[in-house]
Amino acid sequence: MNNSKRLAMFTRLRAANPHPTTELAYTTPFELLIAVLLSAQSTDVGVNKATRKLYPVANTPAAMLALGLDELKTYIATIGLYNTKAKNVLATCQILVDQYGGEVPRAREALEALPGVGRKTANVVLNTAFGEPTMAVDTHIFRVSNRTGLAPGKTVEIVEQKLLRFVPREFLQDAHHWLILHGRYTCVARKPLCWNCLINDLCDYKQKTPAPAGA
Repeated sequence: MNNSKRLAMFTRLRAANPHPTTELAYTTPFELLIAVLLSAQSTDVGVNKATRKLYPVANTPAAMLALGLDELKTYIATIGLYNTKAKNVLATCQILVDQYGGEVPRAREALEALPGVGRKTANVVLNTAFGEPTMAVDTHIFRVSNRTGLAPGKTVEIVEQKLLRFVPREFLQDAHHWLILHGRYTCVARKPLCWNCLINDLCDYKQKTPAPAGA
């Protein structure tokens, strides 16, 4: 994929969805941080269902700590790996209270030092909560980047660095949202909906799927 195709690709994605954002429900940087932490190997729908009950009760580090481990688990028990996630959430909350006055730090190094927070989570928080032009490469973005030829790479880190280099600057702030949504609903893993894809003609994927009968 060359630069003119990349420009056309993101121009179309922006026209179809001018103001993309995460599908995780949140109102503060802290709520977003916890939601992303909980979302590992879980769906956004499942996380939102849990946080819809949790956040009215505890939506600050201090309030979350006051719940305690056992009570926190009752709110997130429907989420995969909830035992480990509950421990990480409370450990993260303790650090936020002790070191950052209960606020979410804006520095990557500080975010990645929080229990259960990796580079992808840090990138989501930096981008969505703080407006930084980062690329949070999840399985959807990794697949779309490789399948389309946008930014092919064998590792998440390589894809992230290529995206930061190849995505036209004017689109970088929203690019990871467009790519996640495209991978989640159109360029799906097993059988991509190539026949219903608005960037079909720009994509390098050779095994494009035809429209099903009656579509």
